[in-house]
Amino acid sequence: MKKFIQKILSLSPVAAIALALVSCNTVAPKHQTSFTYDPTVAAIKNPSALQIKISTSAQRLYLVEGNNVVLATPCTVGAPSSPTPKGNFTILSKQEHRRRATEPGAGYPMTYWMSFSGPAYGIHWGFVKPVPATHGCVRVPLKAVKKIFHLVKVGTPVQVASSQPWDETIGKSLPVLNDGPLPNPPMSYLLSPQVFLDAKLGKHWNF
Repeated sequence: MKKFIQKILSLSPVAAIALALVSCNTVAPKHQTSFTYDPTVAAIKNPSALQIKISTSAQRLYLVEGNNVVLATPCTVGAPSSPTPKGNFTILSKQEHRRRATEPGAGYPMTYWMSFSGPAYGIHWGFVKPVPATHGCVRVPLKAVKKIFHLVKVGTPVQVASSQPWDETIGKSLPVLNDGPLPNPPMSYLLSPQVFLDAKLGKHWNF
């Protein structure tokens, strides 16, 4: 960086500005995966009043108590061909260690599973991407979904809508997470008990 600044200072003003602009445009933003994201949880006065609010357009999940957001996290919702169902639901079941029972991807681990629309749709841990990419479920970063799982209960209301009131404020302050560049774990690992142990420890197989 020091040599770069010295080079700019040695040039004419016009050349220096041009070099700086080109250099700025070629610097890639720092990549952040979901495994580094660990949201804080605000004080909760009444745990029975908690609700989950999901924004499909912003790809944000908010755990709220009344109008107060106690936890906010990026998430990944259903792709256009398999959208996450919108509406008002409740948590129907919770299962810390769950595997997909049907194809495609039978046996795929869906850790910290919380179903909200029949047995097919739920909130769970999985790779998070900045674009809708799931078969309809809501994938949440590991540390975030673990906290949500232990805070909500069967019967907790879940609202899935195109937008939520906090998208332009709290939602925009959240980081962009992209696990897309991470290598896909081998199926032998995904089907093994180790995947659940690693999730409990908060790590990924290749870390």
